[in-house]
Amino acid sequence: MSQPAITDAAPIDPPDGLARNSYMDRIGFVVELATRLHIYGTTAQRLEGAVSAVAQRLGLRCNPWSNPTGMILSFSDADDADDSPLLDTTQVIRLEPGSTDLRKLCAADAIAEDVLAGRSDLAAGSIALHALDRPPGSRARALEILSYGLSAASVAGLLRSDWVDIFTAGVIGVLIGALHVAGLRRPRVQEAEEAIAALVATFLAAAVATFWFPLTTKTVVIASIIVLMPGMMLTNAVSELSSQHLVSGTARFGGALAVLLKLAFGTVAAMQFVRLLGWHPQEAISHHGPRWVEWVALIVSAYAFAVLFRADRRDYLIVMLSACMGYGVTRWAGAELGNDAGVFFGSVVVSAASNAYARLSNRPGALVRVPGIVLLVPGSVGFRSLTFVMERDLILGLNTAVAVLTVLVALVAGVLFGNLLIPARRNL
Repeated sequence: MSQPAITDAAPIDPPDGLARNSYMDRIGFVVELATRLHIYGTTAQRLEGAVSAVAQRLGLRCNPWSNPTGMILSFSDADDADDSPLLDTTQVIRLEPGSTDLRKLCAADAIAEDVLAGRSDLAAGSIALHALDRPPGSRARALEILSYGLSAASVAGLLRSDWVDIFTAGVIGVLIGALHVAGLRRPRVQEAEEAIAALVATFLAAAVATFWFPLTTKTVVIASIIVLMPGMMLTNAVSELSSQHLVSGTARFGGALAVLLKLAFGTVAAMQFVRLLGWHPQEAISHHGPRWVEWVALIVSAYAFAVLFRADRRDYLIVMLSACMGYGVTRWAGAELGNDAGVFFGSVVVSAASNAYARLSNRPGALVRVPGIVLLVPGSVGFRSLTFVMERDLILGLNTAVAVLTVLVALVAGVLFGNLLIPARRNL
């Protein structure tokens, strides 16, 4: 079995074929790999660990520094007799914040492993990395739009809402997905995407509740825009801060807060517009639907997130099982010990399972870790907190913000304890 490419294992000498590559060729491959790991949503501590491990295997000394919008990579040749801490080649790379792409993350990991095991040379590895940059086709985009609707409807189902709420959230979710895809080539629209999406979702939900059927409006709005909630961003930010990646964690936390502000502003602006029109949305009587709806919704949401995280089709089952496992453990532990304890134990199990999977399969543990915690992250609670604040209900807003911090602490603590239970051998 080949030595894992992106691992915390002790360094070994590179194969002869790699040793014959020029200094700049080796640097070029590391830069290409680091760039793609960043684009595919890797957090700072994992990206820096992976880049350092690969550079070491290529006979390079590398000091990486990563943040959500770029990287600085400093290199020197490990064979250089000069042990000066000053490295002689520095690459400064400006990048857009990455988003999770599990298929390409696994492909990049496999390419690096093939190169370092001598099964492929650096030139072929760089070509293979460049091939990952192909944009998704129209069929993939259509499936992504549908998954926005499925995730919205399933989240409403997980909250055991009425059928009207579920259907309305699903339809609005599809429209939000179409808006997202349409804005990918329009930078100005992309900048305001969250505010526009929240405004559209709130306005449409209010229209349905005014002219057709009573709705639990807040539940429908939150479910409709759940994919845009920065729950994973908040979790990654606190994780980076806890691992002393202070600049990256602070920047990511600020980015998550900006997204929440845009979502809250869009919702509040839509409600003001509804009042100006003289509409009076009918609020449905809150009641829980059948319990089986929740479990069907869990399976549907797991599939939707497998699509939205762009997992390879052969990995759909792993991703879906991970999402169901995280949610199931959290629900069970939460019923016995309370919600915060449920989140803690759910993240412990997911983190330990992801490390075990990475050890056994020699593939990135992100396939288990990311979908396993996606239903545990507190994005919707943070959104409610800012909405309350913007509506001048400061006490309720602050109480909700404290709830967000409590869930975040429990989630990140669970990940850390899971890493202690089964230590990670791979950085991804």
